[in-house]
Amino acid sequence: VQLQASGGGLAQPGASLRLSCLASGFSLESYAIGWFRQAPGKGREAVSCLSTNNEITYYPDWVKGRFTISSDRAKNTVYLQMNNLRPEDTAVYYCTTDLGQSSSYARCHSSPTNWGQGTQVTVSS
Repeated sequence: VQLQASGGGLAQPGASLRLSCLASGFSLESYAIGWFRQAPGKGREAVSCLSTNNEITYYPDWVKGRFTISSDRAKNTVYLQMNNLRPEDTAVYYCTTDLGQSSSYARCHSSPTNWGQGTQVTVSS
């Protein structure tokens, strides 16, 4: 099982970035997938999760309206479109999944079992 995230970088406040995560070793049709992040000096927190049938998505209040999670089943890839970035969005973003198939993971209400290597997002002017 591998989760290969890409698309991070340096962005100015108000700008957009799109993160991608190529999943291998499992299918997005069978396992929910999500993005978590860890800012400097802080713990990891959920950013967004997506169920296997794309019917359930989760966003914390501080993300709603700015970030959008989506997937391309044919490519077994999940995306995180991040708009109107803020300096406080600076963090390492991790693509994750739950191979234990917890019913609460699609709402980011349980911890992932697998984490990718992360991609750095820095928002600064």
